[in-house]
Formats: sequence, C-alpha cells, structure tokens
Amino acid sequence: MRDDGLPVFDHEKGHLKGGWSLMSRQHPFLELMGVTVEPTEDNNVRILFPMRDNLCGHPGFQILQGGVVSCAIDILGGAVASWHVIKDIQNHPVEEQLKRMGTVRTLDLRVDYLRPGKGKEFTVTGSVLRDGKKVLVIRMELRNEEQSLIATGTGTFLVG
Repeated sequence: MRDDGLPVFDHEKGHLKGGWSLMSRQHPFLELMGVTVEPTEDNNVRILFPMRDNLCGHPGFQILQGGVVSCAIDILGGAVASWHVIKDIQNHPVEEQLKRMGTVRTLDLRVDYLRPGKGKEFTVTGSVLRDGKKVLVIRMELRNEEQSLIATGTGTFLVG
C-alpha cells in the first residue's frame, strides 16, 4: 500500500496502518506556526519551528510571544499523547482507533517561562510522567538551537 502522508486503511485487517502517517500529516494551525512534527530516537515525537516575525511579541526584539511558547508546549503535549495512543491502538479496528484519537484533549496545562524566547530555531520535547488508562501526565521542554531552556510545561491529557 502507498503511504501518501495520510493514514492507510488495510481492508484485509480492518484497521488504519501507518501511525506515523497520522501524526506527521500537516494541520492548518501547525502550518500557521511553521511547526513540523518528527520522530525521536526513543520512539517518541518532537516538534520544531523557526523564529518568524509573526511569532514575536514585538518583532523588533525577535522574542517569541508568550502565547506562542505555551501553544508550542501544548501542541507537543498533544502530539506525545496522540503518539502514545496510536502506538497502543494501531492494530485495532478503525472505528475504535477513530474513537480513541477523538478523545485526546488537554485537561490542564502549566507553563513556566524561564528565559526570553530568543533564537532562530526551537525544539519542544516531552515525556510521559504518568501513564493511566484515561489520563496521561506529560512533561515538556522548549529549547532554542543553542539548547537554552526557554520554558517547561506539565500537562494533563485525556486519552480514553
């Protein structure tokens, strides 16, 4: 079967194939921010985005606006939660997959701003702190290309 960047329905097995395809397809809001989602070496995901004038609180200072920082952290938390669910359900019937993916939501998010968002490229990574049947707690970090820690976040995500 061809993988064209969208999930592929395997009619023989009755489920969607290509969990990575589901995660990596582009969404309009991610395009607006210039975000790309990519896999990590530890079978997780990270997001990357470049500095752009429309992401600055004040373009003259070239510092990320605080809402962009919290949004990037939330996007990564949702991506980690979604990837966690996809890995768990990719061999289940498509109806169950769609139902489970439709439940992934941010329940609570705390962001700590540690330093100004200066840089040319930004990466947000995260890891699951608590893995429950219905809720995941995820820790996220936003860094620039020099690996300066700009902000951290802790989020609670509904997954079931």
